[in-house]
Amino acid sequence: MAISPSSVLLITLLFLLAPIYTHSNSSDDLLSELINLRSQSPTGVIHLNDSLLQRILSIPSPKPFSSLIFFDAKQLHSKPDINLPAFKREFSLLSFSFLVNHPKNSNNTHIFFFVIEFQESQSSFALFELKSLPHIRLLPFFLTDLKRDSVPMDASGYSRGAESMKEFVEANVEVNVGPIHRPPAISKKMMAAIGGVFLIWSPFLVKKIISGKTLLHDKYMWMTGSIFVYFFSVSGTMHSIIRKVPMYLEDRNDAGNSKMIFFYQASGMQLGTEGFAVGFLYMVVGLLLAFMTHVLVFVKNRTAQRLFMAFGLIVSFWAVKKVIYLDNWKTGYGVHAYWPSSWM
Repeated sequence: MAISPSSVLLITLLFLLAPIYTHSNSSDDLLSELINLRSQSPTGVIHLNDSLLQRILSIPSPKPFSSLIFFDAKQLHSKPDINLPAFKREFSLLSFSFLVNHPKNSNNTHIFFFVIEFQESQSSFALFELKSLPHIRLLPFFLTDLKRDSVPMDASGYSRGAESMKEFVEANVEVNVGPIHRPPAISKKMMAAIGGVFLIWSPFLVKKIISGKTLLHDKYMWMTGSIFVYFFSVSGTMHSIIRKVPMYLEDRNDAGNSKMIFFYQASGMQLGTEGFAVGFLYMVVGLLLAFMTHVLVFVKNRTAQRLFMAFGLIVSFWAVKKVIYLDNWKTGYGVHAYWPSSWM
C-alpha cells in the first residue's frame, strides 16, 4: 500500500513535535509536584534529594522556575562557629515571607526554595563541589551549565540573615520577594499578661514614684546604667546577641580541638570576645575622661592633679593604640600617626 506525501509530512511533524510535547509535559508534571510539596511545608521550603535535583537539572533551559538551595548538614548543627540552625531558620523565614507577599499569585511559580541534607544527598554535594558550610546556591531559570550559571551567595552576606538572602535573590533573578515578615519578639498573649500585671501593680508603683523611693531616684543606679549602656554601645554586644555571634571558635587545624581562637583575623567576622575586649578598652578611656573632667578638677593639690592627669593620658593612649592595632591586624589597613614636617 502506497503512502501519500501528506501522510509522510504528518508523520515527520509528529516526530519533530514529540520531544517538545514530552518536555512540556515533564516540566508541567514537575511544576505541579513542586507546588504540592511546597503546600505541605509550613514555611514553603521543599526537602530536596538527589533524584529531585536531577529532575530539575534535566529540564532544558529556559526552565519554568528558578531554584534557591540551602545546603544543610545535621552533624554540624552543634558547631557554634558555623551556626547552621540559625541560617536555616533565616532561609525558612525568607521562603515564608515570599509566600505571604504573593498569596495565590502566578509569581509563586517563579522561584522555589529547597533544603538539601548532606547525609541524604552526598552525591549532590559532590556535584556542586562544596568544601564548607553555610552555603546557598541559586539555580536561575536560564541555567544550562551548573558550574558556570549557578550563583553562590557570598559568605559576607550571611550576617544580615533573611534580608541579605532576599537582596541576593532579587539581584540575580527577576523575582520580587517583598518585605521579610519576622515574628514579634513578644506574643500577643505575653503582651496581655504583662499589661495585666502592670495594671495590678500601677497603684503601688505610682505611690512609690510620688514618695521618691524607687530605683529611678537613685543617682548611682543611673551612673551604673550609663556605664552599662556605654559598654554595650562600643563593644557591639547587641549585634552579637541578635546575630548569635560565638564568643570563640575551635581551631580546626588543631587535631584535638583543644585550642580556642578568641581573635579571628578577618574583617567580615568579629567574635564576641573581640567585641568585649574593644568595649573594655573604650570603657577604660571613657571612665578616665569622666574622672578627669568631673573629679580631678576638685583636687586642690596641683602635684596630685598632674600625676593623675599624666596617668590617665598614658593609659588612654595605650588603650586606643591597642584598638588601632587590633583593627590593623584584622583588616590589613594601617592607621599611622601624622607628624608635621617641622617636628621631624
